[in-house]
Amino acid sequence: MKIAIIILNYNSCTDCNKCIGFLQKQLGVEPEIIVVDNCSRDDDRKAIETLCHEQGCTFIANSDNRGYNAGNNVGLRYAAEKGYEFALIANPDMEFPQTDYLASLIAKMKEDKDIVVCGSDIVDADGIHQSPMTMEGNWKGSFKWIKDIVRKNKKNNTYDIIDNYNESHYCYKVSGCCFMIKTSFLKEINFFDEKVFLYCEEAILSRQVEIAGKRMYYLATTQAIHRHVKNEKGDPVKRFKIWKKSRCYFIDKYSKDHWFGKQIDKLSVKLYVTTFILYSKLKK
Repeated sequence: MKIAIIILNYNSCTDCNKCIGFLQKQLGVEPEIIVVDNCSRDDDRKAIETLCHEQGCTFIANSDNRGYNAGNNVGLRYAAEKGYEFALIANPDMEFPQTDYLASLIAKMKEDKDIVVCGSDIVDADGIHQSPMTMEGNWKGSFKWIKDIVRKNKKNNTYDIIDNYNESHYCYKVSGCCFMIKTSFLKEINFFDEKVFLYCEEAILSRQVEIAGKRMYYLATTQAIHRHVKNEKGDPVKRFKIWKKSRCYFIDKYSKDHWFGKQIDKLSVKLYVTTFILYSKLKK
């Protein structure tokens, strides 16, 4: 079975090298690994281009960085034009110890034609599960973050939204760091929504699947490792501003709330980001 694998590189040549090594050990499939460089530094871009040449991977260099969805779409459109039925999206810092990982996801999607997106169990370096994710909440829960602050909740909220990872099932949302998708569905939705630069991609894709009347599936018997280093994500204030813009876009275009609920939800997002920025400045 031939399959396209899209890896979006941004100054991550070392991670890409490891990821490609794992993917080349996959059994029962014929993968074409497509590395899309999203305007990395010159040294990293040259290194990844050399790596692709040495490892027999396809290299595509973007002329500008328009974000996660737009960058992946370059590779996905290439895959669709070549006639691939399935494509795997994988962050450069993914590891795949199971050599039947790709074959297992494909087998499930071929078995159930309603599944257009399939994800696996994903754990970080500490063994914390990152997929699948719960359904998006509505405007009534918009200000939950205030309660967390008042209660001095120290829990890492990144993982509060994780659903049952012990059993395979249809799910609302899978982690965007690694998942399989049907290219026919991508054509149907005109590929990933490029209006967001970063963040909320999973929530948007989840709603696109729902609107199309299709299904997402979580396969608990397969697992990948997300070897992500949190302190390498850059300026948190800048990231929160990007998240605010993406989240408000999601609320406007994809939320199922009524108009009033959307306004409340966006107000909460803006207050949350403002609070975080003020807190960051006070810490300095």
